[in-house]
Amino acid sequence: MHYTLHQLQIFKKVAEKQSISRAAEELHLTQPAVSIQLKNLQDQFDIPLIESIGRNIYVTEFGKEIVEASNRILDEVDHIRNKTLAYRGHLVGQLKITTVSTAKYVMPYFLSGFINKAPGITLKMDVTNKSKVIESLEKNEVDFAMVSVLPKRMQVKRIELMENKLYLVGNTENTKISKGIKLSTLGKIPMIFREKGSATRQAMEAFLKIHKIKVEKKLELTSNEAVKQAVLAGLGISIMPLIGLKNEINNGDLKIIKTKGLPIITNWNLIWLKDKAFTPASEAYLNYLKEQKDMIIKDSFGWVI
Repeated sequence: MHYTLHQLQIFKKVAEKQSISRAAEELHLTQPAVSIQLKNLQDQFDIPLIESIGRNIYVTEFGKEIVEASNRILDEVDHIRNKTLAYRGHLVGQLKITTVSTAKYVMPYFLSGFINKAPGITLKMDVTNKSKVIESLEKNEVDFAMVSVLPKRMQVKRIELMENKLYLVGNTENTKISKGIKLSTLGKIPMIFREKGSATRQAMEAFLKIHKIKVEKKLELTSNEAVKQAVLAGLGISIMPLIGLKNEINNGDLKIIKTKGLPIITNWNLIWLKDKAFTPASEAYLNYLKEQKDMIIKDSFGWVI
């Protein structure tokens, strides 16, 4: 047999995503390239690795065994790579982080300097909603999680990174609204919410509850980008984190609407389990943050402060 590590990596990703197109997107390859490598791997086995039924892909029982073997092989390759780098005096290992979706505008800036200085560190970062972030942390599947609201029923430690400011925003077509709005009339304007489980949704609902505002018409979308596009299109207004609106506000496409009780201010926190046993990579990253976070905030987020 002459299968390659590249073929095993592709098959592993196809099996994980159960889709050639999604695997290609995540691997930054074209769909034909993925299909060719998948066929070349399959040609070396008499037993099917996957089955295609309609547009759906299913991994066979034999295919699942090959996935498990691929995981072991690729882990050993990483281990060899890390050993080589360690002998050269480099910090090695994997850093696993999960973040809430809004933190995708923040977390990369707190990672880039560290990753660039430590070529032996591989980064695995998952961007999802708050519920899944907490679930990953609770199962000890990650080293760190980035959230704006601390979990209530979990013992964690944290390092505060920066403020997270949420404002009421709308597009600039309605000049009356853009100049400000009274709380008494806020509920009469269509409002756009994130999905349940989102920290932004929780902050928005808490604000409405405190001020006894009943929203007559609301839309629910599953990402901050989707909410932003809906607001830009004039479907309604929303309470959103300022961190993801820099370009739209600077361009004049969105406007902050002055409202009593806003902005809501929370903090971005990098958290970890209280009794977490740090790897050399995760310990080095935490030390890096403690030393560099103020400089990162000043250089990259001065416009927010």
